[in-house]
Amino acid sequence: MLALTALTLSHFRSHKLARLSLDGRPVAIHGANGSGKTNILEAVSLFSPGRGMRRASAADMARRPEALGWKLTGLLNVLGQSHEIETWSDQGAARQVKINEKSANQIALGRLARVVWLIPSMDRLWVEGAEGRRRFLDRMALSFDPSHAEASLTYEKAMRERNRLLKEQIRDAHWYTALETQMASAGFQIHQGRINALDQLQAAQAKAETAFPFADLELTQTEGAMPDTEADFRDALTESRFRDLAAGRTLVGPHRSDIYGVFAAKGVPAKDCSTGEQKALLVSLILANARALAEQVGAPPIVLLDEVAAHLDADRRAALYDEICALGAQAWMTGTGPELFAELGDRAQVLQVTETDGISQVTNH
Repeated sequence: MLALTALTLSHFRSHKLARLSLDGRPVAIHGANGSGKTNILEAVSLFSPGRGMRRASAADMARRPEALGWKLTGLLNVLGQSHEIETWSDQGAARQVKINEKSANQIALGRLARVVWLIPSMDRLWVEGAEGRRRFLDRMALSFDPSHAEASLTYEKAMRERNRLLKEQIRDAHWYTALETQMASAGFQIHQGRINALDQLQAAQAKAETAFPFADLELTQTEGAMPDTEADFRDALTESRFRDLAAGRTLVGPHRSDIYGVFAAKGVPAKDCSTGEQKALLVSLILANARALAEQVGAPPIVLLDEVAAHLDADRRAALYDEICALGAQAWMTGTGPELFAELGDRAQVLQVTETDGISQVTNH
């Protein structure tokens, strides 16, 4: 099992101090809008690499108006072993991590804790720009391979420097060689990680017996095709320099990828489906991600579902809860009222969040 058994939030968002004692069951959190429910889910998302489910800066996570910095502490049960995790930021500085009282990097955190999420801002995933879909796929790739984050950072840093040279119309090849070698290595790793993630998602969806629709997924490129090998990608970057100089940016690479999704049962592109169908396809992918991770690492990930119940009918809501419980996942779910979690019964731990005089409080309910 992978679950938080204790969580403390200190000066994090709306929570001056909140202590949660947990028993490994799914966690249903209810309360009025603005009471701080989503802030708890964001805190849990920071037990994985990256900037959390809101992609906020460390400074933005600090409680206002004090802005003293923030700290999260949790006990993480990983396959029967308990680990103390601390992550914090001092007055806007980059966040730091300790695992069992020893300083650690975020890659180490990713190898220990796997966290996946679905939040309302992702509801328009199929109809908005490709950047959001790439980010969605990269989070899934990261859940399967924590080193995906390091490859992404290396690629983005090298590409920014290459783009600077292109904008300045630098034509000397020596300036580009080392950067393109870095981009080819990291970019090819990113591409392979995405393909692997899609393969695992497709396989997990195919095995599911669920009320949620199946999505056929394909990795596409905005222009041309991603080269088949690292060496071919390096050559493609070299050959594209004159075209890139004219554009002032890099036009070939994994930053030009996109996901094309189709509602399998109907043969309809996901972007053309109804709002409810698009939401159901997203839920299906999150469940598939969790199912595939359970097979890979021996335990399902922690699953964060912000306001998901409000957008599902009663049958699909019950099906979602049954899936989560069958997986054995500690899912953290939010909603405005306890009635949204009635189908869970005593299979979940229920918490209520209230706000008094600008201070959020969490109680067992």
